Amino acid sequence: MLGSFRNNDGCAVARSNEVKALGVKMGQPWFQLKDLARKHGIIAYSSNYTLYADMSNRVMSILTMFSPNQEIYSIDECFLDLTGFRTRNLTLYGQFIRQRIKQWTGLPVCVGIGATKTLSKLANHLAKKQPQFNGVCDLNSMTSSQQEEWFERIEVGELWGIGRKLAPKLNAMNIFTVSDLKQASIPSMRSKFSVVMEKMIRELNGTPCIELEEVTPPKKEIISSRSFGIKVTDLASLEEAVSLYTSRAAEKLRRQNSYARAITVFINTSRFNKPEENYSNAFRVSLSPQTASTIVLTKAAIWGLRKIYRRGYQYQKAGVMLSGLVDAQTRQADLFGLSPISNKTKVMDVIDAINVRMGRGTIRLASEGITKNWLMRRGNKSQNYTTDWDELICVTK
Repeated sequence: MLGSFRNNDGCAVARSNEVKALGVKMGQPWFQLKDLARKHGIIAYSSNYTLYADMSNRVMSILTMFSPNQEIYSIDECFLDLTGFRTRNLTLYGQFIRQRIKQWTGLPVCVGIGATKTLSKLANHLAKKQPQFNGVCDLNSMTSSQQEEWFERIEVGELWGIGRKLAPKLNAMNIFTVSDLKQASIPSMRSKFSVVMEKMIRELNGTPCIELEEVTPPKKEIISSRSFGIKVTDLASLEEAVSLYTSRAAEKLRRQNSYARAITVFINTSRFNKPEENYSNAFRVSLSPQTASTIVLTKAAIWGLRKIYRRGYQYQKAGVMLSGLVDAQTRQADLFGLSPISNKTKVMDVIDAINVRMGRGTIRLASEGITKNWLMRRGNKSQNYTTDWDELICVTK
């Protein structure tokens, strides 16, 4: 039985079916689960972003073999266009996809097939929740009455794009199930909500309205933040953290070939503190000209941090946000010629190349610190089995 921690080993964010059956809830604090874990042998792991990202990349790479058109939607979800595969038995094709991923990565997946992206997400929900589908649900193979029977059983809050906030508003309009929303008046729902709701209803009725995004658009903002493993009070530790987070954000910025017009640094104490012990603040630093240099961004972030730091508080979290992102090829040039920032472009390229080859952090700014006692707790982190030579699985006879 497995569970997974959120940052700082604070609460459960992923649970196996066996753990769910024991009553462990999403987001439940770990201190409430210790006795239950000891009694039933629950194994809990800390977050391991390096491993997750690598396994996700492997799965997405395998999926490219099954369709020429793919949209990677998130770290654990993607859409495949199967328009040209209609002569196949798509249920068997879905099972073949599951078996290949299981064989090559060891990861179990579910496959949902539908005429639209909304219906395919709904089919995936059924494949995951209903054992009779054996991990693959093809809504296209069902009759209209069979589909309607399932839609009447699924709460509207389970729909892609609805969620907890919108579901109560729909419930107040006597829309409780997917079937109810499917039959709702499109003009009326659009006027009460938005064109997004119209597209969702049309997709439930089999009309594609949401296109497959084969090329992921660049992010408009990049945020890098973490909670601390201990309460931080001194400015030096905050500067180390902000420097590290800025470096991570700058790496993502360069990967999408963008430059930033501004960087915002923010800090806050725990929201569970007494009111007089609470403090949070943010400071935005404009950048002229735009930059993707870790060196320049870090200097700006630390300058902003010093503006908002206040002694006497125990800080729980810090972070940075890069905004005003522009494409590196179309950014506004310096009116008076080459700026000093331009001279750092090659330096960043060299540092990125070395860190990709030798491991993240091989070359880093001294302002990131050495010991980093403030790093978030990950006392039960699994090994980086697929990305670190020193943590490979060892098999002995």
